[in-house]
Amino acid sequence: MKKELDIRVDPEMAATAEGLLKACARHSGIPEKDIRHVEVVRRSWDARKGKVRLHLKVRVYVQEDFEKIAPSLPDYPDVSRKEEVLIIGAGPAGLFAALQCIKNGRKPVILERGKDVRARRRDLKALNLKHLVHEDSNYCFGEGGAGTYSDGKLYTRSTKRGDVYSLLRMLVAFGAPESILVDAHPHIGTNKLPAIIENIRNFIIGHGGEIHFNRRVHAFILNGASIHGVRTLQGDTFRASRIILATGHSARDIFRLLHQNRIAIEPKPFALGVRVEHPQTLIDRIQYKCQRNSDLPPASYRIVKQIKGRGVYSFCMCPGGVIAPCATAPEEVVTNGWSPSRRNQPYANSGVVVELRLSDFRQFQSYGPLAAMEFQKAVEHKCWQAAGKTQRVPAQRLSDFVAGRLSSDLPCTSYKPGITSVELSQVLPDFIYHRLVGGFIAFGRAMPGYLSQEAVVHAPESRTSSPVRIPRHPQTLEHIHIHGLFPCGEGSGYAGGIISAALDGQRCAEAACHI
Repeated sequence: MKKELDIRVDPEMAATAEGLLKACARHSGIPEKDIRHVEVVRRSWDARKGKVRLHLKVRVYVQEDFEKIAPSLPDYPDVSRKEEVLIIGAGPAGLFAALQCIKNGRKPVILERGKDVRARRRDLKALNLKHLVHEDSNYCFGEGGAGTYSDGKLYTRSTKRGDVYSLLRMLVAFGAPESILVDAHPHIGTNKLPAIIENIRNFIIGHGGEIHFNRRVHAFILNGASIHGVRTLQGDTFRASRIILATGHSARDIFRLLHQNRIAIEPKPFALGVRVEHPQTLIDRIQYKCQRNSDLPPASYRIVKQIKGRGVYSFCMCPGGVIAPCATAPEEVVTNGWSPSRRNQPYANSGVVVELRLSDFRQFQSYGPLAAMEFQKAVEHKCWQAAGKTQRVPAQRLSDFVAGRLSSDLPCTSYKPGITSVELSQVLPDFIYHRLVGGFIAFGRAMPGYLSQEAVVHAPESRTSSPVRIPRHPQTLEHIHIHGLFPCGEGSGYAGGIISAALDGQRCAEAACHI
């Protein structure tokens, strides 16, 4: 017999199989001798009442043996001679669209503007150390997309879009740790993701698919209201009657290309703000009300406040993490955060952003549907100018940011290109700056100690989501006007993270394979 239980236990008790068994027996009244195995189904931490507890959903095997069924790679067909579906972009949406195509007996042909996942590392090093921005190979572009070198968080609320658990099991089969199947906020880590991405690529190629790197789409081949292929900047032509567009939220050239071809797009509100970094030990003390020991993971936080009628909230919080330079073109600076799998770096960072509205982009209305994108670009350029026209970012101690004064000095941070003391009120739009000040004050009330001189604010955090939506039919998922074009993932405005993008990729591929 199997019985499911929800239990709350001390972390020390859950640290061993014997302790967990005792906790289950005590909670359920089942004799210890009758419990043959305890399977953890879900795991989360709760420090809200001043005492850290582990909340577990467990499956108890009572006088019944447990047989573990490890995730395995799917038995998909060889599609090397099958009809082709062209996929633009090798991020989560593109890769999982390709897997779904193979499952449906179609041959995926992926065009990726950047380099393979290993070759990207040289360009990231040049960005961090020499401030050189490679427009096709950076933290946003390249095999695996933005998620590969910016953390690998797998938490999503998009459970209605597809089978999240099956997708996680597939990631485990490709090499992800099994902990992602039970953690409430699963995370892989930037250090482990490249090998997983390589395994996915080899699986796609091994089943007859194609992946072409260093192929930036430069033109669409259109015939009236249908698309029939693309041309690349490198001079190649790829033809197909079904094209999945999964280029990510930073592919501004694709947004411009769509607009130039009079393919319908529309401005989309996003969120913009800063990335704030604290010593991880400070966040641990605030959240756990004590010094963290080895039984506890590095503490995280998530806060949402309403300030002057707008949401101000933490975004992409990275415990034990690093702030990274995520520019995709010269003359801009962009920040983002990531954590290694062990989350063992000395700092904790999080985006803190203000929700935007279409009315905020009036100054850029001459750009039509690209107005939000141009607003985003203008803030990034202003920050680049303020910090010396390099990949250094303008920064301010959090206490000085709130007080409205220039920081006379700045502590070390994890941001490798370096930081420059700037009054961030001079580079952020007034309505964003003042709401951020109010937000940080409110955060400080909710988390006493958060509003610290040890914390450093880096600007800007601007790539929270796509500033453009590419409208598609809600049932067929095709573009509302162009037959055969399937806008997909974050860049099209229909996803927000690795898992939701991958799910959207699956859905779009399923639709493309059945028209």
